[in-house]
Amino acid sequence: MMCEINTILKAQRYILERVSSNTKKTSTITFRLDENTIKRLRNESGNRQVSTNTLVNQALKQFLDWGMYESTVGFVMINKQVFIHVFGKLSQKEIIRVATRVGKDEVKNMALFMRGKMDIQSFLSWFELRMINSSVQVSHIHEDENFHRYVMKHELGKNWSVYHKTILELIFEEVFDRKIDVQIDKTMISFEFSE
Repeated sequence: MMCEINTILKAQRYILERVSSNTKKTSTITFRLDENTIKRLRNESGNRQVSTNTLVNQALKQFLDWGMYESTVGFVMINKQVFIHVFGKLSQKEIIRVATRVGKDEVKNMALFMRGKMDIQSFLSWFELRMINSSVQVSHIHEDENFHRYVMKHELGKNWSVYHKTILELIFEEVFDRKIDVQIDKTMISFEFSE
């Protein structure tokens, strides 16, 4: 019985040490917000079942990681159905040409500008964030220190997959001197690599 209690206490200490070592350092800051904004924040945090503090942290992080760069790097908003219609009218040959001649360099430059460097980790963290901000579901499996698998589910059509397959393969080959095999269909993009 005493052995079981000691084992449980050791497990609890281990969990507490892991949690406290992974806890981010925080600071307190005060903002003045109009009442309507506060009301909307509280309503939305209730809808998402998170604290208002968590919602504000998420919103500020999203702005600092992505939102403040959108117009600077040339992103424009377009309705998903309009995009699917326009992109779907192009042939796969035209899509590959656009990805090769314009898309690859634009993506590379956006990632460099927004991350400040261009290595595999910074590029992939940028690319993953870009997919998430494009309403794409991303699964990043990091099985060990060196192996990564990405699976992305979208509703933007085969040409969108072809476009990103072309860009990923070109950037990995030309910038990182690596070959990757990107698998696609009309709703999925997947690739894996080892560092």
